[in-house]
Amino acid sequence: MRVALFIPCYVDQFYPQVGIASLQLLQKLGVRAHFPAQQTCCGQPLANSGCERDALPIYRHFVDTFQGYDYVVAPSGSCVYHVRKHFDKLEQTAEVQHVRAATYDLIDFITQILGVTELPGRFPHKVGLHLSCHGQRGLHQANESELTPVRDGQLRRLLASLEGIELTELDRNDECCGFGGTFCVSEEAISARMGQDRVQDHLRNGTTILTGGDMSCLMHLQGIVRRRQLPMQVLHAVEILNGEVVT
Repeated sequence: MRVALFIPCYVDQFYPQVGIASLQLLQKLGVRAHFPAQQTCCGQPLANSGCERDALPIYRHFVDTFQGYDYVVAPSGSCVYHVRKHFDKLEQTAEVQHVRAATYDLIDFITQILGVTELPGRFPHKVGLHLSCHGQRGLHQANESELTPVRDGQLRRLLASLEGIELTELDRNDECCGFGGTFCVSEEAISARMGQDRVQDHLRNGTTILTGGDMSCLMHLQGIVRRRQLPMQVLHAVEILNGEVVT
């Protein structure tokens, strides 16, 4: 199968190690992923800011770039959700429909397409999992607390398969971090307070490594951790699953 790796713009600019870890993990799982050099943004920032009409050329470029692949894989639930749900604004040609259906979050691709349920490795740390809103409620990657108290999901199970790991039990398991894309700019005070509440829950319950499947949420939380100089490290889940060594 032909697989393309889509690296979101904020990962490309600020967290290139997440893109590298994504490629390496796919290679370990036997997938030879291509990286089309002409790829750009998925158009989500413009759409979030109320300028979706201006994002349509970006949508079309995304389709042109990835239409020749069987799967498009990205380490970002929010970008994947945007492609799947917001590209309905385009004329629904066969190419558009194919790209929308073929675009997968990395964790979903590993578990649903590759059928991988556990990974080898050791990570002897107390890890707090942040469930992003797009990943959980948009892509249904984890249970929702308003529907069931059972805490489960694809990413949680993959992390739990690592030797020595301890997953933090949070007081509010799936509360939003407050990032919300451009919401953190237009409503910065609310966004910051929501992020502080999330970090405090992790701190209160002993998290030493804060992780998740969406670097945009983690970027927001990492900023709070750094400003408060908290004893906590922030890593994308793919870095952990790929064998990141924490000292």
